[in-house]
Amino acid sequence: MKIVGYVTSVGGFIALIYTGLNYVNQSESFSLMGVDFAVSKGDPMPVILSVIVMIGGLLIIRSSKNNGS
Repeated sequence: MKIVGYVTSVGGFIALIYTGLNYVNQSESFSLMGVDFAVSKGDPMPVILSVIVMIGGLLIIRSSKNNGS
């Protein structure tokens, strides 16, 4: 069961990096009275799902260590 947890958490981490970079790159900035503002046009849902998958994998690893499997 630990292997499933490791694969899930690594996959979630890779997805988090990929979707996070895409989210940051989909922003536009504008200047108003000398102050720069950045507004993201990206969808935050893939980033949130990646974090959930990564945390789920870590919980699987932790629960398998507690069970002694």
